[in-house]
Amino acid sequence: MKLIQILFIYISLLSGCSKKGDPGNAYNPGSNEPGAKFLALGDSYTIGQSVTEAERWPVLLVKSLKNANAQFRSPDIIATTGWTTRDLIFSVDNAKPANNYDLVSLMIGVNNQFQGRSIDEYRTEFRSLLTKSIALAGGKVEHVFVLSIPDWGATPYGESDRADIAKEIDAFNAVARDECDKQKVIFIDITSISKQALNDPALLARDNLHYSGKMHQLWVDAVLPLIKSRI
Repeated sequence: MKLIQILFIYISLLSGCSKKGDPGNAYNPGSNEPGAKFLALGDSYTIGQSVTEAERWPVLLVKSLKNANAQFRSPDIIATTGWTTRDLIFSVDNAKPANNYDLVSLMIGVNNQFQGRSIDEYRTEFRSLLTKSIALAGGKVEHVFVLSIPDWGATPYGESDRADIAKEIDAFNAVARDECDKQKVIFIDITSISKQALNDPALLARDNLHYSGKMHQLWVDAVLPLIKSRI
């Protein structure tokens, strides 16, 4: 039974369906919308696996920024379910986004942890992505922010290994925080928020592995006060 569960999680993490609520990469550099530009880099948590486009946290963040009188256009997103740091590096290099974003976010690492990839590899590749993120923000470190990796051990699919998953996620997040500190990039801990799903099923998406729009909004509520004065 445990093997079947692991296989299901693996398929869920790697699936990049394009049907409603299971979006794929949303990068659209040709947008002519007016307003400041926001680029979100990541994996399933950024693209919003199992939620609608309107419930993705980058979209919700833009909505909140507009409500705070910061005029942003719809976010550009380079993210797909299942991506590791290496996948994201390759995809950013392929997309060749312009180095003129007013805001850039980075949220990556859960698939490194899930696939058992090394911490040393993660550090090297995360550092590269952080450097790319700063460059994409026109070299303005204050316009870049990183979200920590959520703890999927607090979902039903992590029930049998919660302690080990949490320990591994914490180790990857410690690396991300350390690299952010070195480059003076703001690191925002949303891992503790993700753990609330353990006691609130409404924070989970229909697949019981990813997170609902309600959780995405909680992340935005944590992010907004920390970045508002920087843009």
